[in-house]
Amino acid sequence: MGRRRILWQLYPSYLLITLVAVVAIAWYGVRSQREIFLSSTAADLESRANLVLPHIQTLLDSGDTTAVDALCKQLSRSADTRMTVVLASGVVLADSDEAPQDMENHGSRPEIVEAMRDGVGSSMRYSATLQNTLMYVALRFQSNGQPAGVIRTAVPVSFVAEALRTLQTKMAAGGLALALLAAVVGWFVARRITRPIEDLKRGAERFASGDLNRRLAVPSSEEIGALAEAMNGMAAQLNHRIDVITKQRQEQEAVLTSMVEGVMAIDRDERVINLNDAAARLLSIDPEKARGRTVQEVIRNSRLQQVIAESLANRETVQDEITLTGKMELLLQVSSGILRDAGGRDIGVVVVLNDVTRVRKLENLRRDFVANVSHELKTPITSIKGSVETLLDGALDNSDDARRFLEITARQTDRLHQIVEDLLSLSRIETEAGSGDIEFENTRALSVLEDAAANCECNASGKAVRIVIDGDDTLQVRVNRLLMEQAVVNLLDNAIKYSSAGSVVELSTAETAEGVVLAVRDEGCGIESEHLPRLFERFYRVDKARSRELGGTGLGLAIVKHIVLAHGGRVEVSSEPEVGSRFEIHLPKTGFAA
Repeated sequence: MGRRRILWQLYPSYLLITLVAVVAIAWYGVRSQREIFLSSTAADLESRANLVLPHIQTLLDSGDTTAVDALCKQLSRSADTRMTVVLASGVVLADSDEAPQDMENHGSRPEIVEAMRDGVGSSMRYSATLQNTLMYVALRFQSNGQPAGVIRTAVPVSFVAEALRTLQTKMAAGGLALALLAAVVGWFVARRITRPIEDLKRGAERFASGDLNRRLAVPSSEEIGALAEAMNGMAAQLNHRIDVITKQRQEQEAVLTSMVEGVMAIDRDERVINLNDAAARLLSIDPEKARGRTVQEVIRNSRLQQVIAESLANRETVQDEITLTGKMELLLQVSSGILRDAGGRDIGVVVVLNDVTRVRKLENLRRDFVANVSHELKTPITSIKGSVETLLDGALDNSDDARRFLEITARQTDRLHQIVEDLLSLSRIETEAGSGDIEFENTRALSVLEDAAANCECNASGKAVRIVIDGDDTLQVRVNRLLMEQAVVNLLDNAIKYSSAGSVVELSTAETAEGVVLAVRDEGCGIESEHLPRLFERFYRVDKARSRELGGTGLGLAIVKHIVLAHGGRVEVSSEPEVGSRFEIHLPKTGFAA
């Protein structure tokens, strides 16, 4: 059934009750008035009979029955009342409207029977003689102490009906007016009752739509007023709780969003409840599309699916490391634990993804670094130890052998010293860059190249290599002059070492949209493409035998890389075997200006 407004449930009921009450009162009033009219008429007829009775008895005692009939006809005309005298035997002795001898025996008439028994009798019935409804009242009279007959008076009751019709018309008009008045008053009363309820309804709809800041007006009615106050209190509590929940949710979202670790919530049906941006980024999925979908649809890694399934099945924490392949290979540390609701019930698992790719890479670099350092130090130490042992075994007695082995020891000692110096220099650069202790100044880019060329001029002349410098003399860079000069010297020194006699090494500067480029180009042997990605790693050598022969430590290019990184730039290399190599230092325009 359709819902109806309270107004249309309350008002029709009120109107119906009013109409029923008016109709009942009118019916009772008309009925009561009719009884009053009839009782009054009966009493009046009895009074008339009592007035006539002495005269009738006097005439009857004298035996003049004709005079009785004449008296009845006379009094009937003056009193407008039908009068009849009936003997105890039922014989009509006199009648004001008919000839007595023509009338039938009236001994069985109800009013006469009742009057003969009780003294007074009455009835109301239709008269075939007069063709009208009449009210009859009979009064018993006696002769010689014995009931001799009755005198009956009668009048038509049509005047009663006419009076009742007039009364009914007036009461109907009054009842209709009263009903209309009650309808109007009832409408206003119903509206007064329902209007606060409708206000409560509209307020509840506002609360349901989320507008919890507005308050309901409190009516004067105790019940509805209490309800309005309760709803206002409920809205205030809801608003407070929603604010608290919203704040907690925002804090949780902020924490999840700012986390480096990926977090995923999975329900017991292996459907994704939620995940943070880090998890979406690591798994290369869209967070909005992932929510509500199964793990098999979202995650394409079978081992990760197994970890989640095992954690759900065993209700315990499962940890593992998985590898994700894609644009980049990622090594993830996975931890899947039980997810519980506020009641402590298991509702799924929470998966934490930690990207340990860089950590593992750093561990590998550390191991490689330790191994390389050990290897680089072991070679000169072994050579020094062998020379010393040879000298102790008797070579010291031979001046030529002693000199040769001491020269070997000196060279290896210099090599050790150079390795240590490069390691300390590299460590110092990393430390100063991390702490921000490096000081920068504006200087001409070309002057950095000129100073580096001056430092390497002797080595270049020894190999008959010519250094050419080209660039804009007005181009400025913001650098630490000594460090940048060291980086260019390392590149220039390598270019000279691997260049053939009579070749040219070119130093140049250029301005780009990003900043300034310092370039070193040689015409040496070049580098195979597979070595280029690892060229700036510590102790990495393309040709280890030749590098040691030329006196390199394997740290020169690593130092160049960290110096450039400390300046906020990058170093790039391009090379072609038997053609030459080009190293470029890219520095930003603004550098690290204070």
